[in-house]
Amino acid sequence: MNEPGLEKAMDTLQYLSQDSDARRLYEARQKYLHDEASMIEGAKSAGIIEGKLQVARNLLAMGMDYVAVAKATGLSEDEIRSIKL
Repeated sequence: MNEPGLEKAMDTLQYLSQDSDARRLYEARQKYLHDEASMIEGAKSAGIIEGKLQVARNLLAMGMDYVAVAKATGLSEDEIRSIKL
């Protein structure tokens, strides 16, 4: 085994297979990291959508028509029409 990453993974696997408490802690940590990554991704998506809606509000306030605002933001015309200024 010449690859350090693979060797480290094998050592970790061997350790975890021998110690049930360590395995449980490892699995809990992995779940936490996965949940945190999912939460961050969801927040990013929500922020992007909110940004598009704010741009759409600004463009509508400047007098642009729904079709142009939809093209500029990537939102649908129905989404644009539902925006409250």
